[in-house]
Amino acid sequence: MAQYAVLRRTVAAPRIGGRAAIGFAPAAAATAPLVDVHDLNRAEAADAVRDPDVVAVTPAMPTRLIAPLPAAAAAQAWGIEAVGAGVSAFSGAGCKVAVLDTGIDAGHPAFAGVDITQEDFSGDGNGDVQGHGTHCAGTIFGRDVGGVRIGVARGVGEALIGKVLGDAGGGDSPMLFRGIEWAIREGADIISMSLGFDFPGFVARLIDDGWPPELATSVGLEAYRGNLRMFDALMGMAQAGAPFDRDPVVVAASGNESRRGLDPTFRIAASIPAAAFNMVSVAAVGPAAAGKFAVADFSNSMPVLAGPGVDILSAAPGGSTATMSGTSMACPHVAGVAALWAEFLTANGLRAGGASIQARLRATSRTGVIADMDEADIGAGLVTAP
Repeated sequence: MAQYAVLRRTVAAPRIGGRAAIGFAPAAAATAPLVDVHDLNRAEAADAVRDPDVVAVTPAMPTRLIAPLPAAAAAQAWGIEAVGAGVSAFSGAGCKVAVLDTGIDAGHPAFAGVDITQEDFSGDGNGDVQGHGTHCAGTIFGRDVGGVRIGVARGVGEALIGKVLGDAGGGDSPMLFRGIEWAIREGADIISMSLGFDFPGFVARLIDDGWPPELATSVGLEAYRGNLRMFDALMGMAQAGAPFDRDPVVVAASGNESRRGLDPTFRIAASIPAAAFNMVSVAAVGPAAAGKFAVADFSNSMPVLAGPGVDILSAAPGGSTATMSGTSMACPHVAGVAALWAEFLTANGLRAGGASIQARLRATSRTGVIADMDEADIGAGLVTAP
């Protein structure tokens, strides 16, 4: 027996005279995905796939936060100005943001006035022992701390905090799938995820359990492929919810495994969830000479966009601030700018759907500000606020 995530489709209610038929849920709710978690053997998993209401079935895989790298102390959050948020007329007001991470220190002054809804999928309870989720949330919508601005979208008034990684910094894919499902059902406009799948750790665990390396690698690849398909299916269902305002922008960190400082060709491609269908994967840049920015040594390649990710100042548990580096820090900059664009679209009488926000993010990103620019490293370029 093993743990499997099962993604089911829900059927929209038939329409009678412009209204949902009696006895059916509203159509908007019916477009949301439904993720179940079951202990199944291989035969049962294969049988589940034959169910016409089942979209995808995949074995659980371990997940982990994209751990921040050593950072130099910073007195200011330079990324705010780098993405143009400091001069933007927009604040993200009216946008609901979901952060799927290690939780949050909800009592931090940076989140004063924000309506925070927490949901624990890890089993460790709400709160943030790691500090990672608090830091990411602070970059997206944190208020000023000690007179220092840390948040890109300080007008966001409603946040969904899904704890999909436990107090030790790890979790599994069903936790994340359930977190995404929850965020979509709760009406998130933006979903931010600074985490990744631990494929090497999964294979190593199987080998430690006595599996031959070849078999462990094969099983790991099968699970990886299944989880990627699950993400693709989830994102496809979210996109299909556009007519019902259920198509959030989902932003994910590309990962920190590259080592360009050792060898310019030592570039690791973005993994899941960042590599999934319709995901806005984010690379990290830092300050460079002549007012430009440079791709961070650690930043994985093949992103959609880039954001500030080196020496980023944001909130830390206990009411303080901390400086961290990583694509985990770049991801919330893009999520924050997405919230600004959501408000921009609404203010101009346009629908702030996922596709529209993504189109604005891509169309306004900048490449000329990146030194030694390689599209494989920065995607469409450095994200830019309206």
